[in-house]
Amino acid sequence: MRKAAVFTWLLVLLATIAVLFWRNEWIYSLPTPVPANYKAIEPGATINVAHLLPFKTQRPVFLHFFNPDCPCSRFNIPHFISLVKQYGDQVSFAIVPVTTKKFTTADIQKKFNLNIPVVFDATLATACGVYSTPQAVIIDTNQTLFYRGNYNQSRYCANPKTEYARQALDKLFHNNAAIVFDQFALKAYGCQLPKCTQR
Repeated sequence: MRKAAVFTWLLVLLATIAVLFWRNEWIYSLPTPVPANYKAIEPGATINVAHLLPFKTQRPVFLHFFNPDCPCSRFNIPHFISLVKQYGDQVSFAIVPVTTKKFTTADIQKKFNLNIPVVFDATLATACGVYSTPQAVIIDTNQTLFYRGNYNQSRYCANPKTEYARQALDKLFHNNAAIVFDQFALKAYGCQLPKCTQR
């Protein structure tokens, strides 16, 4: 009788953990709600943010919108690092932390183990039409929005077929018109700005 009670308790506990895990997965599979005052910025629009960046460059700019408290942002770190390593000679990368907490440049660089610019200016999100994290923004050399969207269909950035940010960079440099982005690339998924809550 005692063994049956322990077994039943363990079964209930495991079922509860499974339900909580899959509920969390389901929540993050839903698009981030669009804010009521959101103004969409379409690809091809002029993005005049050069004065907000700590560098001058003749190369395309890649802005990584990041919230240190957002699980999706944390899962995305290795993927972002791989993009910097692959395209760092062709693209000027910067991390844009969007959070209500206080972080220093060194704090953010340590999380990524990268010595790249960190820009603490939330107006960049508005200028680029970003309302969730993590989001990738690519601005071409004509200062127009080339891509704004997700890194991957999987929040763990583990699906090599949907590496949207990498595909966008490839398209930028190789003019690959065959790439067509789906809703999982262009609809925001992740944590709402400025706080790390999706719902």
